[in-house]
Amino acid sequence: MRSRTYVEAALRRAVAELGWTWPEKATVEAPKRPEHGDLATNVALVLPQEAGGNPRIRAEALRERLVADYAPNLAAVDVAGPGFLNLTLSPAFWQGTITRVMEDPCFGKSSLGQGKKAQVEYVSANPTGPLHIGHGRGAAVGDSLARILRFAGYEVHTEYYLNDAGRQMRLLGLSVWVRYQQLCGRQLPFPEDGYQGDYIAHIAARIHRERGEELLSWDEATAQDFCYQEGMNEILEGIRQDLRHFRAEHEVWFSEKSLVEAGAVAATLADLQAKGFAYEHEGALWFASTRFGDDKDRVLRKSDGSLTYFASDIAYHAHKIGRGYDLMIDIWGADHHGYVPRMKAAIAALGKDPESLQIILVQLVNLLREGQQVAMSTRAGTFETLADVCAEVGVDAARFLFLSRKSDAHLDFDLEVVKRQSMDNPVYYVQYAHARIRSLQRKAREAGIGLPEKPVPELLALLATPEDLALLKALDGFGDAVELAARTLSPHHVSYYLMELAGLLHRYYTEHPVLAAEEPALRDARLLLLEAVRRVLARGLDLLGVDAPTRM
Repeated sequence: MRSRTYVEAALRRAVAELGWTWPEKATVEAPKRPEHGDLATNVALVLPQEAGGNPRIRAEALRERLVADYAPNLAAVDVAGPGFLNLTLSPAFWQGTITRVMEDPCFGKSSLGQGKKAQVEYVSANPTGPLHIGHGRGAAVGDSLARILRFAGYEVHTEYYLNDAGRQMRLLGLSVWVRYQQLCGRQLPFPEDGYQGDYIAHIAARIHRERGEELLSWDEATAQDFCYQEGMNEILEGIRQDLRHFRAEHEVWFSEKSLVEAGAVAATLADLQAKGFAYEHEGALWFASTRFGDDKDRVLRKSDGSLTYFASDIAYHAHKIGRGYDLMIDIWGADHHGYVPRMKAAIAALGKDPESLQIILVQLVNLLREGQQVAMSTRAGTFETLADVCAEVGVDAARFLFLSRKSDAHLDFDLEVVKRQSMDNPVYYVQYAHARIRSLQRKAREAGIGLPEKPVPELLALLATPEDLALLKALDGFGDAVELAARTLSPHHVSYYLMELAGLLHRYYTEHPVLAAEEPALRDARLLLLEAVRRVLARGLDLLGVDAPTRM
């Protein structure tokens, strides 16, 4: 990261000294071919017309200025093609990366967010059953994204939207109520669309143990509501426990029911009507979402007087806007993709920039065991819970695998493959890189060799092989990876970075002896390099919510 900011600052100064204006379309980025240097820029090609002259001539003028002012850190500045500048930084510049890693406890931290207030709302599964592995992927994405955004300079708040109102919750209460009655000896058919998992029977059995047949003397509505409340509370407590174990943090648990009971939904709908964005038609209340680019208008209140989920969602987001968030991030299952345009339309109708709401879609996980499909269905009760998966493969493996691909890409999760400790397993590959360095450091201490107190330039200058420089350049790129992940709301960029860094470390370890180096100074320099790599690996793994083990 420092390499890019350093070169851009040097270019900006050179442009100003030549009397030109820095162009908005200027880029400073790694060239496609490494032989073209460390960084390349098109600035001479996109300078404003008042700069005059041929782009290549302008590039030559910039080159001369850079060589004169920044020679110690620039090993080469070349003009290529019609006016591109290819820049190669000196080994001394890259070697200084170790000093920055060792001295900065927040190495890689970004100011991208500039203190803006962001909210990440994720998982938000209906409390109608235990979390399954698909919820786990959303949990990993949401929690990791919150960590990354904080590291990138945002003030981040995390939230779980509790869908505790509506038809699904009534079905939960009915399912438990029927199972309870069956335990009391009543011969009742189970609702065709009810929840059939064993957990429903367990909840009913607990109520029966605690209350006997007391509920049979209650009126139907009261008994069913009691079963709903008992069922939801037990399931919700299980969800909370599973998420805590999975290291997924939710600062706020927000109840949909509280919105309805407080009159917030009715007030929001009235506000939309007053603004002319909602209208009555055939006994129903409609949102004029086509006015904001949606393909059709959407029902808010049905003709029978019942509210749609969309009505509650609008009120919920109005509440978020009222809390002053600059950025609202919702993490949804990919099956909700059709819901995105109407939600963006609602944000616009509420008077907020639609771009202040960002929706991340998370594809389902294809759960396998030795290549064979594992059936998953919350309602039918045939699924692998997140808790069971974590108990089998571990939280670290589950989280890293969930974050190893872009969230909207399909993911095959083979339980047996994930458990194998081999270099083909990505989480093992990265964690082993960290543990490998720790193992080397233990051997050094046993031999009476300590880490040098200070990474002085004379020592770092010994790190001049292509493999040394490759590791140093990768360390410098940590901040870029974090910023890219924050800017695109895509945690997988951090996992990609860690796999690349781990790969460079493993190759370095096999090619360059550390404790058996030719001379003590070189040994010490390599120990410093590996410690810098270890620190960045640990920080990157922490952004993914994954442990950095010392032994494996």
